[in-house]
Amino acid sequence: MPPRYFKNDAPLASRDPFKQLRASLTRLVTEHPPASVPPNGGLFKGAISVAFTFLILQQLYPDLEIESQLLGTWSAAYLKTAQDAIATYPGPTVGKCGIGDDILSLLAIGAASSKDLDMVGSLCDYSAEVLDPETENEYLFGRAGYLYLLRLVKASFIDDPATLQLITDTQDDVVDAILDSPRPWKWHGKTFVGAIHGAMGIITQVVLTDPKKYAAKVAPDLAVLLTYQYETGNWPSSIPPEKDRLVQVCHGAPGVVISLNSIKQYFPALEDKIGKAIVKGRECVRERGLLTKEPCICHGITGNALALEDKDFEHFLTYTTGHEIKSMERDGMLEKSSMSESLFGGEAGRAWAWAVADKNLEKRILGYNDL
Repeated sequence: MPPRYFKNDAPLASRDPFKQLRASLTRLVTEHPPASVPPNGGLFKGAISVAFTFLILQQLYPDLEIESQLLGTWSAAYLKTAQDAIATYPGPTVGKCGIGDDILSLLAIGAASSKDLDMVGSLCDYSAEVLDPETENEYLFGRAGYLYLLRLVKASFIDDPATLQLITDTQDDVVDAILDSPRPWKWHGKTFVGAIHGAMGIITQVVLTDPKKYAAKVAPDLAVLLTYQYETGNWPSSIPPEKDRLVQVCHGAPGVVISLNSIKQYFPALEDKIGKAIVKGRECVRERGLLTKEPCICHGITGNALALEDKDFEHFLTYTTGHEIKSMERDGMLEKSSMSESLFGGEAGRAWAWAVADKNLEKRILGYNDL
């Protein structure tokens, strides 16, 4: 096994982000063509996650062709892989109804992209599973992830008051269930802190659902979370704290910093504490964030880069090129991903980060806090 991270001691560097975006998308469709990609995994991994990435990138690059096909065409091809397997999906169940669910993700993408009212209704009907007392609150499998899917759909129905009201009512029910849950929020009996399974992800999804309505209600939870930060700038994976070990989006400073950057303006009373926490968190990411896991959003350099400011962001991305990944593999310094095609675990996420760099977008995670 390679070490967890390598030293960040090279001079700051950068690469042409558009060139790297094209290269990343070309690798994605040639090394992971639609027919070869696992159909399951929701927005997190697999065909739906790749289709979603292409769908969003198409809006940013409507004329870009990869292997002579527009990005929208690629999105449809990966979506077909998922839809062809629809009979194999178990569907949302109690405790499995976040962004990792295939049916919910397909409904959300379909409703958002085609303004399909029936799909909106079906998505909202699944709130029964989401609201069940046995469903937990985290992002990947629970209520917080469902809130992201509702937000994704809501953006397409701004001019439809009746549908907006249906979505808003569903959001309110879900947020109420989260806020009524005993603290600390737990997942599988453990008090996680970070963006994917923990309190940071729950707070972020609640706030972004309706900042004016909900920020004040989770301010005490956020204030407590800020106190968990280690002197190193990192955050523990869970409470009570264990070894200060993981520096990645799912567990640790990168996910917390990226989340805080998207909600900090809604907590004026915590402005100073949040600002200091972000500064310390970034110091930790700069020092320990060049991970040897395959560059990706969830637990790799790509996600860690999104926690940093411009020059450091660009520098971290230089370690996510195809050339660098091959070099790390040759040197025995790469831990390969088990979901190399995916938005959160592989190439699709790398493409998203290059688009963020190229278009100078806010440093957000697609499928988490991009809207």
